Amino acid sequence: MNNKERDQYIIESYKRDEQTMILIFAQWCVNNNIDAAELYASAYPGQTGNAALEEAMASTAPREEAAEIDDDTVLTVLSLFHNEELAFAVTEQIALREAGKNRRDSE
Repeated sequence: MNNKERDQYIIESYKRDEQTMILIFAQWCVNNNIDAAELYASAYPGQTGNAALEEAMASTAPREEAAEIDDDTVLTVLSLFHNEELAFAVTEQIALREAGKNRRDSE
């Protein structure tokens, strides 16, 4: 494998991994009844129309049929791709969910 082929392989591998990260985020949103596009827009207000996210959303499974994706998994994957702003938005959603759960438990 020459340098050009190796570089192309690395680029393609990164793109596949990035697509997987986006799908994990999108499925986590579906599983938690969160609008992925809205959450993404809150993390990156200057960006509009994320085609990769739209594609991932089309590939998600309905909540009832999906495997569970725990919070730590989605946060780790987002951090691996340096999506700190999105990880922060996810963390806020987790906190809101937990606050609601605690409020219901205390009633």
